[in-house]
Amino acid sequence: MVFDNAGVGLSTGRICRSVRALAADTFAFLDALGVRRPDVLGYSLGGRTAQEMALVRPGAVRRLILAATAPRGAAGIHGYPDDVFAHADLEDFGIQDYLCIFFNHTETSQRSGLGSVGRYIEREVDRDLPVTTAGRAAQYEAVAEWGVPDHRALQRLAAVGHPVFVAGGDRGLVAPPRLLHLLAGLLPNAHVKVYPDSGHGFLFQHHRQFARDVLNFLNRVFTGVEPYGPTAGVAPATPDHRAAAAGRPS
Repeated sequence: MVFDNAGVGLSTGRICRSVRALAADTFAFLDALGVRRPDVLGYSLGGRTAQEMALVRPGAVRRLILAATAPRGAAGIHGYPDDVFAHADLEDFGIQDYLCIFFNHTETSQRSGLGSVGRYIEREVDRDLPVTTAGRAAQYEAVAEWGVPDHRALQRLAAVGHPVFVAGGDRGLVAPPRLLHLLAGLLPNAHVKVYPDSGHGFLFQHHRQFARDVLNFLNRVFTGVEPYGPTAGVAPATPDHRAAAAGRPS
């Protein structure tokens, strides 16, 4: 199962204003389809939702891929940074705003961003519905509520024993590398990869490599070969990461 969230409940069409509500709606959607224990890839707000799913119904999901996301209660994520908000808080969200937020501000990354836009335009079926102004506002409320600093919320992730692959861009404005490493360090069974010269849309820029890494992660766990072991370029969370995540010296 692959998803992100744009503030709209998947099963009911209602506006959801918290990550917990999004998780509940996602489970309702899965239950209606008869899907049991899926592998969940959650991107951005969807990655927050995936974490909540693993916490509130741990037996209902199998493995997690958390892309360009952050742990609940981490410092510095209460709302969007100013450079993101300046482009995201627009009723008329344009290509330049998308490129600024989702891609690194280099020629190579911006070119990849334009390629991503081109692929989206060429797609004629199964296209995402446009995000409404109300949906975008609800999304921001959920992001802000999730980002209230809370050390106890960070400690909750110790309960997630699922195999997890954490991934993101090395120039992410929404989920910078420090948050990816913090998230991986808090999870008992996580591996992390940071993709070069990329931002929040790293998985659109490095789509082929990311797909290979995800499949490699899932196949290794599934076959039992090197259980939960790193794929090429995918590093396990180290003791240093875990110590930093717990707020103690390594």
